[in-house]
Amino acid sequence: MGLFKKLTKSKNPDSKKFRREMAYAVSGQHIKYVTEKRDGVDEVIGRNGGLNIRNDEFIVYASSDVLFRCPVDDLQIWELLSRDGVVLTGPDLEHGGAERTVIAYYVYYRK
Repeated sequence: MGLFKKLTKSKNPDSKKFRREMAYAVSGQHIKYVTEKRDGVDEVIGRNGGLNIRNDEFIVYASSDVLFRCPVDDLQIWELLSRDGVVLTGPDLEHGGAERTVIAYYVYYRK
């Protein structure tokens, strides 16, 4: 990353620029599994998929299904401290626009 990009990087997580930068930073990642907290328990809702952006929508694809689809500008996204995955919160267009939070865990690759 160049010096100019580091200086102009948005630090406000509520701004559209920050949301877009984070979405594009994690798009293209392969995921091992996706979880969602239901009734206080993390349940696996999909395995073996990826994170993509298409038509300004962030898409979580796993288990041969689209599990989560949200406009990039409405998506709240942050990485886990371990950098093993991301937490995604936003209105899910696949489930009628209901607010959902899912956690996608990356496939481990040595870099």
